[in-house]
Amino acid sequence: MAADAEKATARVEAAVGPGVRQDRAGSSTDDRLAVDSISGEEKARQSDSELDDAAEERLENGTPALESGVKRAPQNRRASSFAKTATVVPRSERRGLFGRFSIIPEIDRPYDYTRKTKWAITAIVALAAAASPMGSGIFYPVLPELSRDFGATETLVNLTVALYMLSMSIFPLWWSSFSETLGRRTIYIVSFTLFIIFSILSAVSANISMLIVMRMLSGGASASVQAVGAGTIADIWETSERGRAMGIFYLGPLTGPLFAPMIGGALAQKYGWRSTMWFLVIYGAVTFLGIFFGLPETLAKRRLPPPRPSTASNTGPDDLRRVSTARSLKDNTKYAGFLLKRFITEPLQVILYLRYPPVLISVYSASIAFGALFVLNISIQATFSIAPYSFSTIVLGLLYLAPSLGYVTASTLGGRWVDHIMVREAQKAGRRDADGNLVYLPEDRMRENMWLAATLYPAAMIWYGWTAQNGLHWIIPCIANFFFGCGSMLVFGAVTTMLTEFMPRRSSSGVAVNNFVRNIFSCVGAIVAQPLLDAMGNGWLCTMVGLFAWVTGNAAVYMLKKRAPAWRIQMDKAMRDA
Repeated sequence: MAADAEKATARVEAAVGPGVRQDRAGSSTDDRLAVDSISGEEKARQSDSELDDAAEERLENGTPALESGVKRAPQNRRASSFAKTATVVPRSERRGLFGRFSIIPEIDRPYDYTRKTKWAITAIVALAAAASPMGSGIFYPVLPELSRDFGATETLVNLTVALYMLSMSIFPLWWSSFSETLGRRTIYIVSFTLFIIFSILSAVSANISMLIVMRMLSGGASASVQAVGAGTIADIWETSERGRAMGIFYLGPLTGPLFAPMIGGALAQKYGWRSTMWFLVIYGAVTFLGIFFGLPETLAKRRLPPPRPSTASNTGPDDLRRVSTARSLKDNTKYAGFLLKRFITEPLQVILYLRYPPVLISVYSASIAFGALFVLNISIQATFSIAPYSFSTIVLGLLYLAPSLGYVTASTLGGRWVDHIMVREAQKAGRRDADGNLVYLPEDRMRENMWLAATLYPAAMIWYGWTAQNGLHWIIPCIANFFFGCGSMLVFGAVTTMLTEFMPRRSSSGVAVNNFVRNIFSCVGAIVAQPLLDAMGNGWLCTMVGLFAWVTGNAAVYMLKKRAPAWRIQMDKAMRDA
């Protein structure tokens, strides 16, 4: 078998040069995730496939073949201060929309960016990821004013948040699918252009119907980063450091709940609710500029669609013949079928990843916590805007600071904790590859951290519900909300990182299906929260949601701990055979 692998390597090096061997040696730790479950024969086939991919990538980049195995640096590449060993792609060859304008250059291997460059890219993506949750969080303090302005019921006004979240669940299916072909950068630029346009239209809405529709479209546009952003993190960070990087990335989405309600309350109190939409326009424009000038393409390789069939063919130097009408119709029908599959069917196929138990259970863990979060968000503005609290709009915004501080605390410390757990579990099991490097498995991220998280946020929610219902001093339910933020953030961070590792070659798709399910839960939570609050009160509503989340959340952790290794092996095999 070793001889077969050497022959495969020799064939590729003869075509593209010995540099491929070096590329293979520096490959991602993700490629070693399933090392214990792959037989020797499967490893050889996988090695051949990856070497072929490397050869194709060199040919696509225009790198000339090297002769006689002599090592020579490609003529169209140069070294960069932004990367440790990789070389910069020339401006004329950079991928992504307006890629040549990025200050941080595209390089051959994104893992080889310097740590400083990786953190800069992570920060840009995190700031972009803040736009989507900011668009929902900024509206919570202004919902009562919006109801008075348009003469709409509370339930109808809540649709401006609920349907915004629903669009955030659906649109990423397409953003994630297109990013695997068009690249990350193109998706960011297109989606934020649309976000700015729809936010302007939201600001000038003449009635509640127009506002709901424009809010839906702006939510779908800004949601691109929710799926593609995690893919970017997976593109540039190796597994042993990805937990911390994903935690910092999630600080972006969580700055929405942290700052948006306070900003929304302050702006609305002085300038009215429309000023919150103009703030989103400004934030979107600033983020767009950061992406345009600071974010390179990080996708390692993209799949290009086949060329459109020609309606003519050359049969001689001077003889141009038209193909028959039947042949032309057949070719164009085939091409139309390809486009239909690529732009309609393939994005929806992302949902089929839920048939794999590790994906389904991981996604459920995050979704039930996300649904509980939006029940809590609606409850805060509904409870503290009336007696005995009767807080003003700006104070309502400040109340969202408590759970947001919990998010930031868990995001900052939780990522380091999970990375430590990953190293500990790999060392404890003695999992090392042929080079002596530790081999990390995605299910290692669900240890004591998830047991704590799955109990902490449901308990905090019950604590909040009864203290708020009995009108205790506002600091007591706020302390409960801080712990809710800590527990739920530990779940979000661990699940998102696990999904990029369960599906290392389809990281954006894994995060997209997670967003799809969890935002449906959040939409349902935002819609049913107010009627259930009116019928049950905070105490019993939070108890019902909290107990359900505690039982099912801990059951999910238990099942992953017991069955994840076997399920992952089956999933890896099914994905390779697909």
